[in-house]
Amino acid sequence: MFKTRICDLLGIEYPILLGGMTWVSDAKLAAAVSNEGGLGIIAAGAAPASFLKQEIIKARELTHRPFGVNVVLLSPYLGEVMELVIEEKVNVVTTGAGNPGPYIPRLKEAGIKVIPVVASVALAKRLERAGVDAVIAEGMESGGHIGEVTTLCLVPQVVDAVKIPVIAAGGIADGRGFASALALGAEGVQMGTRFVCSTECSAHENFKMAIIKARDRDTAVTGGRTGHPVRCIGNRLSRAFLELDERKAPLEEYEKLGAGKLRQAAVEGDVVECSVMAGQSSGLVNDIKPAREIIMSIMEEAHRTLQRLRDLEVA
Repeated sequence: MFKTRICDLLGIEYPILLGGMTWVSDAKLAAAVSNEGGLGIIAAGAAPASFLKQEIIKARELTHRPFGVNVVLLSPYLGEVMELVIEEKVNVVTTGAGNPGPYIPRLKEAGIKVIPVVASVALAKRLERAGVDAVIAEGMESGGHIGEVTTLCLVPQVVDAVKIPVIAAGGIADGRGFASALALGAEGVQMGTRFVCSTECSAHENFKMAIIKARDRDTAVTGGRTGHPVRCIGNRLSRAFLELDERKAPLEEYEKLGAGKLRQAAVEGDVVECSVMAGQSSGLVNDIKPAREIIMSIMEEAHRTLQRLRDLEVA
């Protein structure tokens, strides 16, 4: 077992968090990860608080272990979603796509652990001063909205810059990646793409198979001009976005092209014309199996990896 400060902080057995993936990380998947000793995360996405409340109720029916909610700070329902998680006193709130600074005091007063996703050292330091409990240092290998720095370079720099625990994310899908994250100084990992291909994940079968079929160079980054670049598996939609980049189209065209496309891929299964958000770790995902097997295989492979490294030591 790998016991770190993250395990103690969150009351979990294994320092593995489910990534908050819109239309994918629902109550069923979050509860499955929590039941197997990790920390399940429900994605609030851009949904209203009424939707999230039902997911929280479902999760509490499916697990008695800690779970969290991921809040996207660009959500049009941000205010009501934050009010809901405070009212419900969820165990953990992770945040993405912005700075949660204004909400930190009230979240902390409610006894909620606050763990923002950061893509830079500067933001990690600023949020540590604001009182967050840990940070998720997410490299550009991840799926969905990304930053500019790779996991390998970002994580150790954030570790060196803050005293709170750091969780590594981006490009991690197996025990080798888990062990590598610990070697960089992280005290846990967050994984999204790997858990999409779990039996408990409600994502459409086409969405899962797109990840399984993906190879090392099959993801694309689009929307760089908008200030919110996104990594997804390349298809007709990604090529259309890249065409917008090339001709420097107005931002309104990006919004129109992307509206509703993630749901159509993840829920309805259109993986040709819609957005299959997934990380570069897709090339490492070759099967669909239960969350328990995913977590156990990561732990076992991490132990083997560390043993192999010890065998390389020269007296």
